[in-house]
Order: sequence, then structure tokens, then C-alpha cells
Amino acid sequence: MNNINDKITALYCRLSCDDDLQGESNSITNQKAILSNYAENNGFRNLKFYIDDGISGTTFDRQGFNAMLADIEAGTVGTVITKDLSRLGRDYLKTGEFIEIIFPNYDVRYIAINDNVDTIKNENEMMIFKNVFNDWYARDTSKKIKAVFNAKGKSGKPLTTILPYGYKKSDTDKNVWIVDEETADVVRKVFQLCIDGYGPTQIARMLSEDMVLTPTAYQCQKNGTLSTVKNPYRWAQKTIVGMLEKPEYVGHTVNFKTKRKSYKHKKKINIPKEDWLIFENTHEAIIPQHDFDLVQELRKNKRRNQKHGEINPFSGMIYCADCGEKMYLARSQSLTAEQEHLKCSTYSKDNHECSAHFIRTVVLKDIVLKELRRFTDFVRSDEEEFIRLAMDSSRQEQSKELSLAKRKLIQNERRISELDKLFTRLYEDNVCGKISDERFEQMSHGYETEQAELKTQLAQLSEFIEKSEAKKADTVKFINIVRKYTDLSELTPEIMHEFIEKIVVHAPDKSSGRRKQKIEIHLRFKVAVMDAVLDCKDYDKKRKVA
Repeated sequence: MNNINDKITALYCRLSCDDDLQGESNSITNQKAILSNYAENNGFRNLKFYIDDGISGTTFDRQGFNAMLADIEAGTVGTVITKDLSRLGRDYLKTGEFIEIIFPNYDVRYIAINDNVDTIKNENEMMIFKNVFNDWYARDTSKKIKAVFNAKGKSGKPLTTILPYGYKKSDTDKNVWIVDEETADVVRKVFQLCIDGYGPTQIARMLSEDMVLTPTAYQCQKNGTLSTVKNPYRWAQKTIVGMLEKPEYVGHTVNFKTKRKSYKHKKKINIPKEDWLIFENTHEAIIPQHDFDLVQELRKNKRRNQKHGEINPFSGMIYCADCGEKMYLARSQSLTAEQEHLKCSTYSKDNHECSAHFIRTVVLKDIVLKELRRFTDFVRSDEEEFIRLAMDSSRQEQSKELSLAKRKLIQNERRISELDKLFTRLYEDNVCGKISDERFEQMSHGYETEQAELKTQLAQLSEFIEKSEAKKADTVKFINIVRKYTDLSELTPEIMHEFIEKIVVHAPDKSSGRRKQKIEIHLRFKVAVMDAVLDCKDYDKKRKVA
């Protein structure tokens, strides 16, 4: 075993971002000077520095600390010296374990200069309290930083330090994002490919084949460290998925997407999307809102390339009228494109629970495209009539109802406020003895009942107004979609999701001696439901002629 005088004197320095609050006193330079002077003045030899710069004291997973610990476990360290106990760590339980158990187990002496701790002198009665104080300090600092962080996030300033691919920080203001045109074009391409029917895996492969630098590789290229990236052109499927789901690309700032369990646990956990704090239109958009919304719709119903090389436009959108379950596409090597069909998923599991609701895809494509053309022609020819029908009443009548609802809403809000004041006066009169307890109970009960009814009406009126105004907005959105497509020549996944919410297929009716089948085409925004009855014999004739 090595002589104690031959062993390393470990001089450990640590600085975290939190310590910057104390100025220069805790700087690495200052710590090194203090430790060096102390060691030389007290006869310590074989000095070796172990340094962790920018690492919190609440974690012990530090590179410098781990290197020192490895030397301790190898038996080459005789003494560990720090400026104070907090440099070793701010977790009082873990710090105490090292000082009281681990260091003695390896015959390592520990010295904290400013705290007058020296394990060889047995003068450590106050050490536990100092460690607790250091832990409290870390907790308090974390609380203050969290408060500043929350205030910044709630003000609308972006909390992320790593900008989404496609953006860069402004030279004049780090909180302002500007479009990086070089990478923004890649983002636009990714979204367009998704709209065209390609999945994340396919898009990743296309970008890799085109030798487009990955986000990590692009950043390394900017920093001059591209040579450190092993596969700079290998895009991952999860990278594409992450891009397609970022609201930041439509110009929004999104804060509080992740959190930490506590100041001692640095691992981030995801926060549900409904709890995100979103500030709209804070920076220039790369992707139009319409395209982003369309991509989210497409992503809900993930599509696969089929054996015939085309993507099924109906994926996830066809439902059985009887059981309400989705219908799936039946394809096999033995079936031609003409024979491919959709059938009820419930029937496939148990043919006693439902019927097949069999319908060929070529027939469905034909009828849906025909109905869409007919409906969009009607919308283009008479937008006013379409709006009237979509609203289920005349615009004048709707406007009148809406106006009355808004007036009633204001009246109810005013009366609720008056009742609150009456409650206060009633209570004061009861306390002063102006009215009896019995009278107080009677009157307060009446006020409470009236207020509860008003609040119920208020909620109903608010919902009616919100739905009415949203209905108008949705109708206008649908008209804009119609204007976008001047010619519906084929049924693509994009067109399907732009116009249609779902399609409901009924069981065939053979009562007339001919196989007839009803389908319901539910348009987006609930503007209309198109009913179509197809005569399968007509389509069979077309197929034979062809």
C-alpha cells in the first residue's frame, strides 16, 4: 500500500451557474488559489486539481468528481480538500455519506477550509448543520430561479435555449427569432411531403438521399465542428415527427413543455399539450396555419404505401354505419386494384356482431369525387346560399338570435354582480341585528337560488355565442378551401382531409332486387352531410365496358 505522504492530495473545485450570483468569490480561479495556498502552507504534496465548471451541487454525476472518486477507489488519494462544504455538494444526505462513510472507508482525509472541517481532527459537530444549510440554499436558489423562469415564460418570452430547426436568434435581441432561410426551405419541404402523402420514415430517407445535413450536423457546421458528426446526412424518423408537431413553425411561442420533478432531479418530464402555454404570432411563421392543421389531421390517420404504389386516401376515415367502428382496406397479392375493398373491422373479428359492409375502393373513390365536385360547384356558384344552409337559418335570423343572446349575457353578468353586493349588505345587516337570523336565511337562500340559475344561463349563453361565431368562421374557412381547388381531377389524401371529416358506409340494400348502398359524406367543420346512394349494378357495367 502507498505511504500516506506519497498519495495524491485532491484539490476539488466546483462552480455552478447558481454560484455566479455570489460574484468572483466562488470562481474556479479563486478556488484554485485558495486550495493551492492552503495545501502549500500546511505541507501537503502531490497536488492534483479536479474541476467541475458549470455543474450544480445537487447532482454527483460530475466528470471531475467522478475522476476523483475513481482515484480514491484505486487507493491513490490520501486527502480531499475543498474551499467549503458546498463545493463538495449541496445534497446534505449524499454529502454526509461521502464524508462520513465513503471517504473513511478508503482512509481519505477530508478538509473544508472555510467551514473548519477536518475529519482527522474530529471537529465535525457542526458539519451536519452546515450541510443541511447548503441543501437549503440549493433549494432556495432553485425556487428563486424557478420563479424567474416562470415569470419569463408567462410574459411570452421563449424559454428554450435551443431554437427549432429553421430559426436563428436575432443579432440584436436573443429573445427574437428570425427565419433561417437555408433550413426553413427544408422545413417547408418536410411539411409538403407529408401533405403529399409521405410518412416520416419516407421523408427521412428522402432527405438522407438528397444529402441534407441533419439539424445537429447543420449546427456543428456553423460551429466548425462538423467533422465530429459520424453520419451528418442520416435523418431519423423521430426528428421528422418532432418537426411536424411543432406549433413554433406557425409563429407561436410555446413554453412549459417540460418540467423537472425537483431541484435534485435534472431529468425532464413531458407536460401534457393541454397544459402548454402558447403565445400566438410572436415571430415569423415558416408554415401557414392551414398547412400545419392539415398535417395534424393527416398524422391522426397514419397511411402506408400499399402494394400498388399508391397511398390509401381513405385511411382512418371510413366508418361502419351499424357498429360505428372503422372499416379497413382489404388488399392481397391475389386481388387486383379493381377488387380491393373496404370492410367492417368488427365483422372481421366476429361475423356474428356485424355485417361486412363491403364496398370496393374504386367505387367509393368515384362516388366521393363526384359528390365533392357537385358540392364545390354549388358553393362556387352561390356562396350566400351555402352560408345560409350551413348556418341552418337565415343570416338575419341568426344575427338576431346572436344579438339577443349577447344582450341577455350582459344583463345576467350585471345581475350576478348586484347579487354579490346584496349578499354583503344582507350579512352586515344580520351582524348588526337589523334583520333576524331567520329572515337572513330566507333572503340569502332566495339570492343564492337566483344566482345559481343566472350562472347556469350564463354558461349556456356563452356556449351558444361561441358556437354561433365559430360556425360562421368555419363556414368561411370551408369556402376558402373550395376557392383553393379550381379543379378536382383526382382524390388525393390532401383533398380528402381538406374537405371531409369522415365517411359512413351503410349495409347494402337488396330489397329492390338490385344491390344499392348508401354512404354519408360528412364534410369538415360540420358544414354539411352529403348522402349518396350508389347502384352497384351501374358500376359493374362500367367495369365490364372498361
